[in-house]
Amino acid sequence: MATDTLPHASIIGAVVPRIDGPLKTSGTARYACDHDIPGLAHAVLVQATIGKGTIRSLDTSPAEKMPGVLLVLHHGNLEGVYRTIPHEEDGSMAESRPLFADNTINYWGQYIAAVVAETLEQANAAAQAIRVQYDVEQPDVQPDLGAGFSGDRKSSWKRGDPDQALSTAPVTIDETYSTPIEVHNPMEMHGTVAVWDGDNLTLYESTQAVVGTRTVMSEVLGVPRENLRVISRFIGSGFGGKLSAWPQAALAGAAARQLKRPVKVSVDRRMMFSNVGHRPRTQQRIRLGATQDGKLTAIRHDFLSETSQLDDFMERCGEQTPFLYSCRNLVVTAAMVRRNVGAPAPMRGPGAVPGLFALESAMDELAVKLKMDPLELRLKNDAERDEGKNLPFSSRHLKECYTTGAEKIGWKQRTPEVGSMRRNGKVVGWGLAGASWAAARIPCIASVELCPNGRVCVRCATQDIGTGTYTVFAQVIHAKTGVPLDRIDVFLGDSSLPDGPTSGGSMATSALLPAATSAVSEAVTRLLHIAATIPQSPFHGMDPSNLSMTNGLVHSRQQPQVVGVAMHSGGNMTANSIPFEQVLNLANLGGLSATGRTAPSFDDPKAKQYSLHSFGAHFAEVEWEPEIARLRVSKTFSIFDCGRIINKGAGTNQILGAAVMGVGMALFEDTIFDHRSGQPINNNFADYLVPTCADLPVQDVTFLDYPDYIVNEYGARGIGEIGMAGVAPAITAAVYHATGVRVRELPVRIENLLESKMLEA
Repeated sequence: MATDTLPHASIIGAVVPRIDGPLKTSGTARYACDHDIPGLAHAVLVQATIGKGTIRSLDTSPAEKMPGVLLVLHHGNLEGVYRTIPHEEDGSMAESRPLFADNTINYWGQYIAAVVAETLEQANAAAQAIRVQYDVEQPDVQPDLGAGFSGDRKSSWKRGDPDQALSTAPVTIDETYSTPIEVHNPMEMHGTVAVWDGDNLTLYESTQAVVGTRTVMSEVLGVPRENLRVISRFIGSGFGGKLSAWPQAALAGAAARQLKRPVKVSVDRRMMFSNVGHRPRTQQRIRLGATQDGKLTAIRHDFLSETSQLDDFMERCGEQTPFLYSCRNLVVTAAMVRRNVGAPAPMRGPGAVPGLFALESAMDELAVKLKMDPLELRLKNDAERDEGKNLPFSSRHLKECYTTGAEKIGWKQRTPEVGSMRRNGKVVGWGLAGASWAAARIPCIASVELCPNGRVCVRCATQDIGTGTYTVFAQVIHAKTGVPLDRIDVFLGDSSLPDGPTSGGSMATSALLPAATSAVSEAVTRLLHIAATIPQSPFHGMDPSNLSMTNGLVHSRQQPQVVGVAMHSGGNMTANSIPFEQVLNLANLGGLSATGRTAPSFDDPKAKQYSLHSFGAHFAEVEWEPEIARLRVSKTFSIFDCGRIINKGAGTNQILGAAVMGVGMALFEDTIFDHRSGQPINNNFADYLVPTCADLPVQDVTFLDYPDYIVNEYGARGIGEIGMAGVAPAITAAVYHATGVRVRELPVRIENLLESKMLEA
């Protein structure tokens, strides 16, 4: 059935093509750096070529004399850029140190100057002419986070006496697991176009938070919030790296203000590896205690998280540990370890993705030690309530995720011995892992306008980072009004619109749904009241509660035959129905609008009585050819309990893409630093390995249909983050099953596989 004729309710949960798809596929969607403003100047940032030290001298005079150069900014002459403070709801500056704040170098690639010129080529040439001398110190970029660490560990989620339980447990596991620095690297790199108009500043910015960026940049540049506008209508993804504002945005604004003309600055691919965040390295020690029959008696999760010299970013690896399994004795401890690297940032599934690699890998090792099926071990220890918060789950169907995945992959046919399964001359290995991610409603405001031309407009200052937010808004409006999708206009990505949420934490959809629903419901209620009160209306004098709106037509609830009538602007008025735009025209109204708001779940007394999470399981199959030491992931099965899925097409794509990122985490991705200079030396797509089409497995995605009405009226929870959580440990479990090699430090390397005893055979 075509999406423009779907009955009201059936569009929710359907496979709906993205309404912004034609703009993107035709190249007419305009991203941040696509805005070519008249008089546009170009800025190029100059990076430090050492990882630690001090600038002794900075000679910009050769650059200032070059053709086309308009301005050279550095520590000695940059003005009007200030420090900001973190805002929990409205975001923060990703680097706490203001741009060009001093002459101290804390990491390789740190911005030390910027050249603004008439053309990009002139700016690049001038940037290369700047001469810098340093007092160099040895940077610390060593990967072993525990080396020399003697700091304090913060304890959280403690219950029972885990140390005592571990000392008496019949079976124990004590292993350390490490994950490397991963970079976000979306196809659209970071960039800003800054335009001043008197006292007003407009930033065309690639951001996952237009409202948060407005708040932060108003403080950084000293501009009243009402004078600053942030526009980000289309984003080439971000994966968390665009949640916070980065220094180049401040540079664009400051330079444009000083020159009194528009300025564009764009981060190049090399800078993406040093200057705009990364998933930090983690080192996690997991200790498990269990009875001989596999019941967990103790969990101790102690982890270290790398951060920069000046920023207190913590990869919260232990967030899922307290509630994923039932265990009376548990503790999580954490500490930050400073290195000479740029500021870390959230990356898809922050905390959960590296944390579950450690926890789920340890569970697999425990199953092997117990000689127990790893699926049976998980089912035996499934938690019926959140034992960390001592709350019931609003919805938890993790067992069904496991059993559904087991059926799909054919788990009953699995033989536990290493290397015992073969197909087409290849050794086959199977592994699984559980997954979880928090669910919540965060604040959101949306407005809906019924227009006299027969169109419906919805407006919200959130953004679509490529996940389908434009389409989800349109689906809600269609579900409530029946107006076809091609007559619904969705306006997002502009801070001048009603305040919307950040696109992070898989919480945007659950936030926008209540706001959009209440706004359109209120607009329709007002419309029906008008239809019953104006003398020209065929429904004059009727009780508005006896009227309804279907397929864009106002009609009596006693006239169901109007359902299915094609809605069209300027349609004919009959005794039974009237197009909504004719109601507006008869009332001489230029439109009718209403605003809806989403109350955050943390302020909802009912929601606070539950633990809100999504759950899932990944099953992975690898193929191993010991003769040539070749390994590939051949199949993945992803099963999720994420509430109600609003757009099954976009939702499936989210999980597929996340699983591919999980393959990259397990087998390919690792940022390598030169210990002498602190430079990330594989800072390009030739040397930083990511999965290509040849590496993609056959993928299967299943959503369980259990709406969670504690979260919102549609029962929808977020799915973007959880799709990556659990993929890597499922793959490494499969690698062990196929090769006998237990990989505890990602990614899996050929050197690891060469240790397989199967090669000797």
